[in-house]
Amino acid sequence: MEAVTEGRWEYVRRNRGAGAAVIFARTPADELILVEQYRIPLGKPCIELPAGIVGDEDEGEGFAEAASRELEEETGWRAAQMIDHGTFTSTPGLASEQFRLFEARGLERTGPGGGVGDEDIRVHLVPLAEIQAFLEEAAGRGVAIDKSLCLFALLRPF
Repeated sequence: MEAVTEGRWEYVRRNRGAGAAVIFARTPADELILVEQYRIPLGKPCIELPAGIVGDEDEGEGFAEAASRELEEETGWRAAQMIDHGTFTSTPGLASEQFRLFEARGLERTGPGGGVGDEDIRVHLVPLAEIQAFLEEAAGRGVAIDKSLCLFALLRPF
């Protein structure tokens, strides 16, 4: 990552120009798969959709391959199919990063998840009907909530 200044505007840009893959995954039991991990810039854990950098394992990796790999590494679930829903920006006023949103279909449990190395990712399987209560409870214990989940919280601030 590098800090860039253009005029009076400062923002962050990844050195390798890699994008990210974000995954919306619903289990056969109608649960949304979420992850919780400590985020250094926030100084606390954050609840998020599973996601990861494209090409951080293999330089020639594509977005769909990265989405599949990250889903299994982080959550312990494998998808039979990844549906690409397009490219979005993450924080357009602060970072140049863009991500591709994938919907994971045909999920099968393959392991516990938790990430690789020292990622220490906690996996949450949250029934869709209980998303709002889950996010409120997490926010109440001081956990950050990623903006990708605001629609599930009916646009309620935390």
